[in-house]
Amino acid sequence: MTDFVFKNNYNIDDFLHIMKLLRSPGGCPWDIEQTHKSIRKNLIEETYEVIEAIDKDDKALMCEELGDLLMQIIFHTQMEEENGTFTFDDVCDGICKKLIVRHPHVFGDVTVSDSGEVLKNWDEIKQKTKGQKSAGDSMLSVPRELPALMRAQKLQQKAAKVGFDWDEISGALQKVNEETEELRAAVESGDESNQLEELGDLLFSVVNVSRFLKFDSEEALTFASDKFLNRFLKLEQLAGERGIDVKSSSLEELDRLWDEAKTLV
Repeated sequence: MTDFVFKNNYNIDDFLHIMKLLRSPGGCPWDIEQTHKSIRKNLIEETYEVIEAIDKDDKALMCEELGDLLMQIIFHTQMEEENGTFTFDDVCDGICKKLIVRHPHVFGDVTVSDSGEVLKNWDEIKQKTKGQKSAGDSMLSVPRELPALMRAQKLQQKAAKVGFDWDEISGALQKVNEETEELRAAVESGDESNQLEELGDLLFSVVNVSRFLKFDSEEALTFASDKFLNRFLKLEQLAGERGIDVKSSSLEELDRLWDEAKTLV
């Protein structure tokens, strides 16, 4: 392209210009065809790849993945710039103004004693600027598209702020027992629609326990999944060392290998 200068180092202005060229006539056919909806999952995937880099504490990978995530933001912004709706400068202007308003202890005369007070002020300012007059309004603002465990925990946190909560964890634990029994009854009755409802209730009640323990339910389940994976890989390793075919083995034999794997991983 004649409207592009190759450099040793590029900046945000170059990034915006490259995306504009990719979407322009004569640019990239694939980029031109995309819409907000066609690449919405890419935004989610890139976000999780950033999380992966953070968990691995891989700074080089983090730099790369943050660039991929920023590309998604610029991609969506470029589409709206073409429509005359808003620009990247508008996006930057909006977030800068939001940060200034929500940090009155930095940009105003409000005094705070700790981070807890910062978060309290943040929530109050957020509710005011978004016109949220009730806890219900605040709960409705939690995106349905969030991972289900994360959404459940956020909804419970918002309900707890207005006093709709157990006094202590024993109430939450008892609720898990109740929901387990209700799910068992639904399974025994063969009512599939009721089984789905009761399974959801049980998961929701387990999230409540996670919240009381001050654990993130998503992270807790990720930890459990990692543990299961590592133990299953060890099970396969043990089976291979002993000439055991996992696919044709009895459940009893696999259980014995699983119990052994648990002692090793």
